[in-house]
Amino acid sequence: MKRTFDVIASGLGLLLLSPLFLIIAIWVKADSPGPVFYRQTRVGRGNRDFRLFKFRSMRVGSDKKGLITVGGRDPRVTRSGYYIRKYKLDELPQLINVFTGDMSLVGPRPEVRKYVDLYTPHQLHVLDVRPGITDLASIRYRNENELLEQAADPEQYYREVVMQDKLRINLEYISDRSFFKDIKIIFLTFWAIVKR
Repeated sequence: MKRTFDVIASGLGLLLLSPLFLIIAIWVKADSPGPVFYRQTRVGRGNRDFRLFKFRSMRVGSDKKGLITVGGRDPRVTRSGYYIRKYKLDELPQLINVFTGDMSLVGPRPEVRKYVDLYTPHQLHVLDVRPGITDLASIRYRNENELLEQAADPEQYYREVVMQDKLRINLEYISDRSFFKDIKIIFLTFWAIVKR
């Protein structure tokens, strides 16, 4: 049921949002040189790598200066990128990942290999399910960039505090997941975005 819902919802989303995709694509392209999409290798179900799609919100090559974004005005973020990140519009192309089966609408957010390599055997169970566009941890840490900005060592704070709590939340979700809980998380995500 979950996979059927993912395919139908992502297919409809891609169709209905195609005009918005075009507008964002033009905005990204006009704002800074480089591709419209940013593709990054993330770790998915079964500990397998896949390519995650996003609208590019940072200058080309910014990921070489660090994988985490710090603060609301990270200088690597483009002008258009600030707004598409604020309202989570950069995540919309992941509907492609959902449609092709790499991701689900709801599930633990996929991490990069660098951080997955730090997981304990118990934490690796988050890879038993498809990663998602949204999850309870993302809603809880919707102000993650601001939290990291306040940390003396953002990278260490992410690894030792934020990542650990996200994993705890996601493992709880996996142990008691249901279709109706997923629907609730989708609505909570929309509400969190609107409140911003």
